[in-house]
Amino acid sequence: MNFKDMDVVSIRDFSRAQIEEILERSRAMLPYANGEKVTRALEGKILGNLFFEPSTRTRLSFESAANRLGAKVIDVSQTSTTSIIKGETLADTIRMVEAYSDVIVLRHPHEGAARLAAHFSRKPVINAGDGAGSHPTQTLLDLFTIQEELGAIEGMNVIILGDLKYGRTAHSLAEALTVFGAELTFVAPETLQMPKDTVEQVRRLGGNPRITDDIEGEISSADVLYITRIQQERFPDPAEYQKVAGAYRVDKAMLREAKKELIVMHPLPRIDEISPEVDETHHAKYFKQAFNGIPVRMALLTSVLGVDI
Repeated sequence: MNFKDMDVVSIRDFSRAQIEEILERSRAMLPYANGEKVTRALEGKILGNLFFEPSTRTRLSFESAANRLGAKVIDVSQTSTTSIIKGETLADTIRMVEAYSDVIVLRHPHEGAARLAAHFSRKPVINAGDGAGSHPTQTLLDLFTIQEELGAIEGMNVIILGDLKYGRTAHSLAEALTVFGAELTFVAPETLQMPKDTVEQVRRLGGNPRITDDIEGEISSADVLYITRIQQERFPDPAEYQKVAGAYRVDKAMLREAKKELIVMHPLPRIDEISPEVDETHHAKYFKQAFNGIPVRMALLTSVLGVDI
């Protein structure tokens, strides 16, 4: 498939066949991501990394992916160091960065910013998270992790637990998992349940998600437990955050009821929703999941730049 010059704004922009192709390319990137092999496939290319919202894993994994491929990175990690602080529009900033780079990665606090950037850029734009909206590259690495750990996605029973209202990773992932034929259960307090438009989209795609606030009653049937933190920074009212803070905590005692093959995932950072004692269990896959961002993002960068390895 030809992905050259394609923008990666939403997982909805990808067909199942396109996602499968990216996952296959990601698998081929593993020895390069591990440092077992070396490639300079993107030598001479420049990645414009624009992160106008805090990030550790996404920003560093894009930088690592670019470096593993031989590309250079120009990085802006906060708006205060750009002319946006002087009143420059995002559209003009994107036009400038487009002139200095071959591909743009954008994280922005406002939903829709990546779509706007793609409209104004002639170079490919990759959405690294836009507010409470979408995070397509996280979804791709999550799918890759499930496939690598369990051998398949179709038919898997996936619980998505935590802040499903503001957790952008949950929105994209729920839709993609439905496309792949997974069974979904959304576990959250009523005030943080999955947005209606995402639930409706899942149903349009053929899914029939269970919606509950009871993790204890669901854990024994799960193949994947995908946990998201409570997104404190997105709550308009701090008092509302305090009502749900610490609503769920996964520990070894809870996992005693789980399948032996269950994998526990989390896009990170975690706060207190996963006890550190879980880290030492065979269920914990969140750090491996974070590493998987490198081969997946290597696959995306080479794909949108039209380079084969």
